[in-house]
Amino acid sequence: MLKNHEGQAVPKVTFRIRQNNEWTSVTTDELFKNKTVAVFSLPGAFTPTCSSTHLPRYNELAPVFFKHGVDAILCVSVNDTFVMNEWAKDQESQNIMMIPDGNGEFTDGMGMLVNKADLGFGKRSWRYSMLVKNGIVDKMFVEPEKDGDPFEVSDADTMLAYIAPEAKKPNQVVVFSKEGCPFCAKAKQLLSDQGYEYIDLPLDHKVRGKVLGAVSGTMTAPQVFINGKLIGGAEALEAHLTA
Repeated sequence: MLKNHEGQAVPKVTFRIRQNNEWTSVTTDELFKNKTVAVFSLPGAFTPTCSSTHLPRYNELAPVFFKHGVDAILCVSVNDTFVMNEWAKDQESQNIMMIPDGNGEFTDGMGMLVNKADLGFGKRSWRYSMLVKNGIVDKMFVEPEKDGDPFEVSDADTMLAYIAPEAKKPNQVVVFSKEGCPFCAKAKQLLSDQGYEYIDLPLDHKVRGKVLGAVSGTMTAPQVFINGKLIGGAEALEAHLTA
């Protein structure tokens, strides 16, 4: 039975970290003392949910966390420092401090060390998140104990909703475009002028029609999506932004 540790101090542990080809030690006092820290812990680096959703969303929302009083965001996993360093290079993690709990001491002290021998993982962390203030656990979100790898409550959005329910999240904007398209250039300029950060996905002529037809119902570029909603081409985007 996994236990909630709200109101208790985090375990006192020293993490061994490899930085710039040298070994260094980082203690939990250094990480948590006189700080407000968001922590999320997961079963393993490079695993699907951890790589596709858990880590990237915390990284994406990190500026909002920092704006609302969080000093640091830690990702803890029962992996060695070399694995965590390589995962950091592979992932969107520039706003996250990767903590290798290679011996599982911190995870065990949190009561979250579980046996995943059936997957060949050995002892790993159950998925959870927590907000720690000056070394004391203020809030924990522990995934329900059921088969598989549940991912329902330890996500970044749930944590942010606890810290700052009215916080404005960054817009998620994608532009499907084609090379040399003046309307695509206009759409991207409109977004930039309004302060929107966007992902540009240029499509070549071999796939453009099928892709745009599938996602937007029309075969012309650009097609702009904002927060999951189809806005349309440059004229539709201009109308949307000036409404």
